[in-house]
Amino acid sequence: MDAGYSTDAKKRAHELVDSFRAFIDEHHADIQALQVLYSRPYKERLTHLQVKELATALYSPPRRWTPERLWQAYDTLDHSKVRGSGQRMLTDVVSLVRYALKQDGELVPFRETVNARFASWLAMQEQRRGPFTPEQRQWLSWMKDLIAAELEVSTEAFDYNPFLQAGGIGKAHQVFGDQLKPLMAELTEALAA
Repeated sequence: MDAGYSTDAKKRAHELVDSFRAFIDEHHADIQALQVLYSRPYKERLTHLQVKELATALYSPPRRWTPERLWQAYDTLDHSKVRGSGQRMLTDVVSLVRYALKQDGELVPFRETVNARFASWLAMQEQRRGPFTPEQRQWLSWMKDLIAAELEVSTEAFDYNPFLQAGGIGKAHQVFGDQLKPLMAELTEALAA
């Protein structure tokens, strides 16, 4: 037993984790997000709406499971494989399901996964295309943050901050030219996969 966790706490954590995995197995055919996460390779890209529907199903009575509660249960059972604490994002549900399905060896906040993928993607792009300007890097960073929270970046996102404060879709077109839309699609695919 890990120091700091009582036998009762570990037992409750096991029950929660086992129930979560049973829920995933039971509903993998009728919840779209689970259908996508079950398919390897993914047959389609996961959407924010699908993840929101899954989170709603998890929180619905009698379960009332939140990402925080599930994360804590996994942390109680094997702290060495669980990273991150504090504020959970809706997209962390993706990390929880992937970990429960043993698709990922560690439970890592979705934002951290996106940040790591972004660093790799950026290095590869700059090796192929040459360096991005500081302004382009800022816009790409905002897009990365949006993908971490929403699983995609769309042209509608440019109607909201921080994009809007920086000039919205018009400015984005100035910064990236005709490469904006392909870049958005490529970034979404690389980071939200």
